[in-house]
Amino acid sequence: MSKSVVITGANGGIGLATAIELAQHDFDVIGTVRTETSARAVADAAAEAGVSIRTVLCDVTNPEQTAKAFDEIAGMTGGGPWALVNNAGLAQPGAIEDVTGDLARRQMEVNVLAPAQLMRLVLPAMRERGDGRIINISSMSGRVALPFLGWYAASKYALEAVSDAARREVAGFGIKVVLIEPGSFGTGVWESAFSTLPDRESSAYKDAYALADQIESKSADFPAPTPVAKTIRRALTARHPRSRYLVGADAIGSVLLDAVSPTVMSDYVMRLGAGLAKAPKPLDRIVDQVVKRAL
Repeated sequence: MSKSVVITGANGGIGLATAIELAQHDFDVIGTVRTETSARAVADAAAEAGVSIRTVLCDVTNPEQTAKAFDEIAGMTGGGPWALVNNAGLAQPGAIEDVTGDLARRQMEVNVLAPAQLMRLVLPAMRERGDGRIINISSMSGRVALPFLGWYAASKYALEAVSDAARREVAGFGIKVVLIEPGSFGTGVWESAFSTLPDRESSAYKDAYALADQIESKSADFPAPTPVAKTIRRALTARHPRSRYLVGADAIGSVLLDAVSPTVMSDYVMRLGAGLAKAPKPLDRIVDQVVKRAL
């Protein structure tokens, strides 16, 4: 009997790539989606890939709907899924002082509180079974907080803290909790993110926000999230999965650079990249080229 895996936000990006990857390797995949239109999109993608993926309607920020959806999933899986992939999320851009309290709370609700609620729903059955896996999709922003992504980074730092604590709490019950930390991939999250960028004209950072246009235009060229999906599969199939998997050269490079560089140096490099600082005259052309290539 194939192992059942629930993937939240399965209608696109990392979620859909993972659903197809796992279904191609004989997992029983159930994806949560928010609308019937998204469910049809998943069905179409699954049919094109020659696999079967079931879907359940679920807005992960609605506790009542989520509880009902996971009751339905329990019936579909004989008590509860073997694994949960907490993938659904959003990214709120903007300087810390520009992002409103409502938007900041929404960021934390979707990226931290919702995954924690889903963990609460699946853990009892996993504990009773003495086996199970929870894969939380974080980001390299869960390790490095870039300018203008502070609230997004805060949500991922918090998700990593929750994951670390839960991993230690449930290990004795045969349950493994794993973090996936991708770099920049084509997921659609950034296209949605820039639609909620605070008003530039009233911001003290409006000149630096101009860089957002460059990043938004380049996001369409980000690579497909296939390496992330394959990494999630490895985390589900490894007998002893790692606690963290960094995915992507930019993720590995950023985390290593931040770890080995003095804070004043990494701060300066990030400020340069965000358009918040200028390189000294003899170096400005060289630094400008390096920053443009990194974007």
